[in-house]
Amino acid sequence: MKLKTIILAGITGLFAACSGGEKPVDLTAGNKQAVNKYQLGTIAEKALSSVARLPGQLNPYNEVNLFPKVNGFVKNLYVDRGSIVKKGQLLVTLEAPELESQLQAANSRYLQAQEIAQASREKYQRLKEASIEPGSVSPLDLDNAVSKMKADEAMAQSERSNVASVRTIQSYLNIYAPFDGIIVQRNVSPGALVSPGKATDQPMLVLQDISKLRLEVFIPEDFVDKVDLNQPVTFTFNAMPGLQQNAKISRSANALGSMRSEAIEIDVLNKNRLLKPGMYAEVKIPMVSGAKSLLVPNSAIVRSTEREYVVVVRNGKANLADIKEGLISNDSTEVFGSLKADDKILLHASDEIKQGDILQ
Repeated sequence: MKLKTIILAGITGLFAACSGGEKPVDLTAGNKQAVNKYQLGTIAEKALSSVARLPGQLNPYNEVNLFPKVNGFVKNLYVDRGSIVKKGQLLVTLEAPELESQLQAANSRYLQAQEIAQASREKYQRLKEASIEPGSVSPLDLDNAVSKMKADEAMAQSERSNVASVRTIQSYLNIYAPFDGIIVQRNVSPGALVSPGKATDQPMLVLQDISKLRLEVFIPEDFVDKVDLNQPVTFTFNAMPGLQQNAKISRSANALGSMRSEAIEIDVLNKNRLLKPGMYAEVKIPMVSGAKSLLVPNSAIVRSTEREYVVVVRNGKANLADIKEGLISNDSTEVFGSLKADDKILLHASDEIKQGDILQ
């Protein structure tokens, strides 16, 4: 009787344990998918007015590579790197002995041609005076004398032009500054042999005008029709973060270059020569969009090394729509792509979401 009581108590305790605070484990729970909650937003369409922040670079207002026009040796070099020069200032003197010999030979030929022309002129004058008396000079002799005189005078003029040409070539031995500026490169020394070079050759000197500089900015293709040319731009140089300047756009290329962008230039005065060619700047270009633009929250854009896209939700499924970014504001970004206004998108998308995933 005691044995039955013990067995009965054990069975009762077992049932009490199963029906107590701990619930039995559901072995099929691992096969159920967890329900995810996503925060959705809407693509907005409105007119956008903002600024684009683009990098710019300073270039000299004028720059020239100075090459010799004739072969010669550097005789005197009157400037060095960093020299400030004025327009018309003598920079380099070359010497070419063969040019002096050519000039002497040209002078000799000119003097000889002058003597021959003078003799022909005098002969014609004598014949003309003698022809006054009938029968003393035949008309043919007089015509020949006129022709000889004109030919000799033409030859003298030709030799005179040849002398002037040699003198002009000889003047190329002196190299002058074509404008006010500063020498930024000097690649020769006295005694060096120089010759007329090509664009790929190293110049003797490089002269830059930096009293005024060109701030060059490349506008991407998507922005070229949105630049407000009437508004001043704001720029700050990386080397001078505290100095902010304003200026108007001076000129634009009106054509797209190899990088699918349009170059614009802003003239920057450099009276104190604090700015240097090659400096980089951050330029804020005023943009005005005449048409309405599609805007998405900044957090909705997924960026990777291969693509940029947003996750559009259609019929509860994820659709990855490639985009191209436009103007960016504090909380939204202008986008281009296969999108339309009022499309539902994920506000906090990530690359973990794949095409066709069910979103609940």
